[in-house]
Amino acid sequence: MTKDHLSDPRAAEVRPVEVGRTSSDQRRGLLELGQHAHAAAGDVRAALALARDHGARLPRPGDGGTALLWSALATVAAVDLTVARVLEPHLDAHAILAQAEEQAGVQPGDGTWGVFAAEGPGEPLRATPRGESYVLDGRKHWCSLGGVLDHALISARVGDERQLFAVDLDHPGVTPVAGTWVARGLTAVDSGPLDLVAVDARPVGAPGWYLDRPGFAWGAIGVAAVWFGGAVGVARRMARVPGSREPDQVALMHLGAVDARLHGARAALEQAAGALDAGDLTGPDGWRAALRVREVVATACEDVLRRAAHGLGPGPLATEETHARRVADLELYLRQWHAERDQASLGRLLLDDPASSW
Repeated sequence: MTKDHLSDPRAAEVRPVEVGRTSSDQRRGLLELGQHAHAAAGDVRAALALARDHGARLPRPGDGGTALLWSALATVAAVDLTVARVLEPHLDAHAILAQAEEQAGVQPGDGTWGVFAAEGPGEPLRATPRGESYVLDGRKHWCSLGGVLDHALISARVGDERQLFAVDLDHPGVTPVAGTWVARGLTAVDSGPLDLVAVDARPVGAPGWYLDRPGFAWGAIGVAAVWFGGAVGVARRMARVPGSREPDQVALMHLGAVDARLHGARAALEQAAGALDAGDLTGPDGWRAALRVREVVATACEDVLRRAAHGLGPGPLATEETHARRVADLELYLRQWHAERDQASLGRLLLDDPASSW
């Protein structure tokens, strides 16, 4: 990589982020995807169009091209996290529907998809049988872009169990709750609640299937690939030499540490992609791998953010729209990692099955 290359902001932003080896054709495809993400940066409507156009072209996790899939997510995230935040759940929904096809008979079809499966405060969303289908009633929290997507996979309670349902979001009983998204990161990706009243819903898998399926852990690692790409975007700004100013020893120290942290995160993702495609990440092994990879990637990302702040100072945060937005977006995105709670879960798995670790 040359200094001239690093000094060209656009060339640096759209450069592919490769999680594992890629062919020259795949690399060209990643570059094209990065260019499309650059054109759509910060624009939800354009990001939705990108998700529609590219959703069917990218591999699904476990189909032999997992590293390429995660490279695509990381490449988009290095350019713009708003676009990545639209693309990642759209691809996840396609993967979930493919896994459930025999049980549900639900195809992704046209349009854009989200996955709303997080639990929120208060009474949970309820599903009630109606004939051969169900209706949903209640409030569902954390519905990213619920007001603009075409469809979503939504978890709801059936008795005491959680089940996944496919919902058309243009149903008249679906209402976004306005004024609840006040985030300073991912500002365009409104993730406030939806209120649902007698909304028709098609079951996707049996009760409990969504959390028990192997793909739940695989999708969790896919989110980590997005975090990794976001951190690469921050690191590229650190590596860009402004004008004739040469980095001093402190700047070089931070760059070296960031390079090592990103190398470790990439290696964790690459190893997981290979194990997944080999059929090794099912059952408890899949969830253990997801917790480990997310821990490695998330802590690397947090260190990149800290070192970027120390190395670059306040200037880029105060005067560069792209950098300031990327930092705020990544800080919020990383909160999908459950931090110490996930560390405790990983520790419990170790004690329950010590032979499976180091």
